[in-house]
Amino acid sequence: MTYVVLVLFGLTYLGMALGRVPGLRIDRAGIALIVAVVLVAAGAVPRDAMDEAIHFPTLLLLGGLMILSARVGASGFYGEVATWIARQAGRPRLLLASTIAIGGILSAFLVNDIVVFAMTPPLCAGLAARNLDPRPYLLGLAAASNAGSAATLIGNPQNILIGQAGALSFWGYFADAAIPSLAALVISYGCVAYVWRASLKTPSKDAPSEAITFDRFQVGICAAALVLLLILFASPLPREISALLVAASLIISRTLPSRQLLDEIDVPLLILFAALFVINDAFARTGVPEEAVRTLATYNLLPDRVSSLVPISLLLSNTIGNVPAVVMILKVWHGIPEGILVGLAVLSTLAGNLLLVGSLANLIVAERAAIQGVRLTFRDHAKAGVPITILSMLVAGFWLWIGGYMAL
Repeated sequence: MTYVVLVLFGLTYLGMALGRVPGLRIDRAGIALIVAVVLVAAGAVPRDAMDEAIHFPTLLLLGGLMILSARVGASGFYGEVATWIARQAGRPRLLLASTIAIGGILSAFLVNDIVVFAMTPPLCAGLAARNLDPRPYLLGLAAASNAGSAATLIGNPQNILIGQAGALSFWGYFADAAIPSLAALVISYGCVAYVWRASLKTPSKDAPSEAITFDRFQVGICAAALVLLLILFASPLPREISALLVAASLIISRTLPSRQLLDEIDVPLLILFAALFVINDAFARTGVPEEAVRTLATYNLLPDRVSSLVPISLLLSNTIGNVPAVVMILKVWHGIPEGILVGLAVLSTLAGNLLLVGSLANLIVAERAAIQGVRLTFRDHAKAGVPITILSMLVAGFWLWIGGYMAL
């Protein structure tokens, strides 16, 4: 059975790297679900142990945050912000700076994948109508969503998992990660502005603003809900319960059907998380990961230093993806010190800017832009993504070292 589990584990993460099964229309979530079902059916994970394998608090927190972000989207806030950004077309550098600043701030406190999903189409339409090349601004949005989300434990799925698994303080982590996250936003602006400087010189033309359904009252409710959530995060109440309480209150509405909000929950992402929990539990039961970690520790090869965690984060985030990588690391490496957990959250997120496949947010921007007729290629992303990632990870690594979070 051990060999079967190892083979299936290897095939799963090969699928995570490829993103699909060649010849079939099965994505990462489908791959993980199939393997998890096979492992449970084969007895590699006992059926009565599945509730221990799946970390439900993480799934509940992520689901609650998705409902909050969906309610923000339903208010028209994302579309209004994207349209306002596009109106700055006469000042391209201000337009780029606004895109990165707003995208980064929103991604810090709302799940970044949902932020870029909602903002990409209106931003594309507004820029195209003004005769501007949307690519540098969309790449700025993608880079900002990754950089900004690194600042908090609710900005992206992998940070949610790390925060829950390590019982990290929400505001304590924010104090630790805010500086490297802010530096990454500044670096993102500088790199995109330099690499795409020719596109930023293109003169714009006037265009009528598109009508966006924007409900100030609903936006106010969402803002109050977010403030309440952040206050609850400073209380002893578990974060997943805080998120669910706020989400439950937001479902109550006289005008917005609850089904509309629930339909916005990213079920495939939740399935991916749950399935990876089961797969990694089966892998852990073989005893191989424990022996591997012990061997690495013997030779001082654990990624507990900046110099080792940076390249590992870059490699894993841009092959199997930062979410699967974090799930695997947390399952096989027990008792990770808090400083290293902070480093893992920051570095695995910033590493997602390297290549187009480095984070789900990048792929969402590219896919949503393609629907609007804007093609973002692998090369387009890498031109700015590579220098953004190298510089931001050097700054983050230096910050983690001088702050005493990790050894060099």
